[in-house]
Amino acid sequence: MTPGGQIPLTLERNCPAVEIPSGRHVTLLEGEQVVLVQTLGGSFTIQSDQGYLARVAGADAAALGLDEPDPTEEVVDEVPAENAKFDLEQVIEELRTVFDPEIPINVVELGLVYACDALPLADGTHRVEIKMSMTAPGCGMGDVLADDARARVQALPGVSEVDVELVWDPPWDMSRMSEAARLELGMW
Repeated sequence: MTPGGQIPLTLERNCPAVEIPSGRHVTLLEGEQVVLVQTLGGSFTIQSDQGYLARVAGADAAALGLDEPDPTEEVVDEVPAENAKFDLEQVIEELRTVFDPEIPINVVELGLVYACDALPLADGTHRVEIKMSMTAPGCGMGDVLADDARARVQALPGVSEVDVELVWDPPWDMSRMSEAARLELGMW
């Protein structure tokens, strides 16, 4: 499905979700009519029959009558973990698979990742420290996106620790977005 496509669905079972942008945990009920708004980064954004947006985890795809999505946008040849070396660029690429549930743009292109550093550890692995922000200080999705980022980076070869810190200084503004993101959103 393209990010702009909208597909009506009927929930096949009760389903946990996170209301956007409050971050409040809700349960969508079996039989409820929803509209699939976006499928990116391994999760779904739906609009409920009450009109609010919610994020449904990929693991709950069956509740929507769908297959679990692949969290990556493109297929990448994977190197077996025992042969792989740590690469900070791979961390950035993995962060590109974390999407804002309201906007079909990843957190890197949105300019939400303020810093990403790797510290070598004594055992040869790395601690990755990420500082990221949200588009608005009151956005309740911060913890959800930080958890997504942490889980994706933690799965990379050579990473043994991941710290994702939500920061609010400097405040995010549209100038932090990449040119590609601005073009995608028509913000020129």
